[in-house]
Amino acid sequence: MQRSETQQIASELARSWSLRAEFAVVLGSGFAGILPSLDVKSEIRYSEIPGFPQPAVEGHSGKIVFGTIAKLPIIALSGRCHFYEGFTMDQVTLPIRVLAELGVRDLLLTNAAGGINKKYRPGDFMRLTDHINFMGANPIRGGQQRDASPFVDLSQVYDPRLGRLIDRAASESKIRLHRGVYLAVSGPSYETPAEIRAFRRLGADAVGMSTVPEAIVARQCGLRVAGLSCITNWAAGLSAKPLSHAEVLATGRKVQKAATDLLRQFALLYAKRQ
Repeated sequence: MQRSETQQIASELARSWSLRAEFAVVLGSGFAGILPSLDVKSEIRYSEIPGFPQPAVEGHSGKIVFGTIAKLPIIALSGRCHFYEGFTMDQVTLPIRVLAELGVRDLLLTNAAGGINKKYRPGDFMRLTDHINFMGANPIRGGQQRDASPFVDLSQVYDPRLGRLIDRAASESKIRLHRGVYLAVSGPSYETPAEIRAFRRLGADAVGMSTVPEAIVARQCGLRVAGLSCITNWAAGLSAKPLSHAEVLATGRKVQKAATDLLRQFALLYAKRQ
């Protein structure tokens, strides 16, 4: 997709809302509970936006919500499309490029992840300090951003200042938060125990099937990025139970209030610093 098409999508969306939002959040599994906390001004389903990818995975409703918290304008993407669903990397990251065209400067990416670090427990949260890309593809391969350099510096993908706001939000909400490295795989099959042992040796604390492409493209577009995982299950080989998407969704439902409290407090702290 050419940048002109991305700009056209952004232009159409901008007509739905008069306020400019510098902050946006991508709501992964278990994080959509924040939506009732927003003073919603407008919402549009992905299916109503020409060229916009539409997720088919349970837990990803597929809509853009324009709203405010404490007078802070926010754009929330409720649900994402995944590489494993058959989308191209260009399609997976199109929403991030659109956010950049809309004027977003700070982006919070959320997801569900499997815990590799043995100190983590299902229901905990992890702030991303770095990532490892094991998806076998890069979203800016082939010059997908037409007028930006593909040689993006990723020495500090996740913004420390936004990270400290997450730390403070967790502390004030009394929510258990870790800081660690997220490893992304393509999926959709879960990892083997041998792979998890290898990932641990590489320095990974949690594993998932999203977020990294979005983070790379966001940095290419000049956005500041923060990442937050909900640890919904043990990774393969760390529990006697077989892995399932049902477990991911069940844990997400159990911790939805905590996830909502954490995101809401983060948004309030972010609003105060503006």
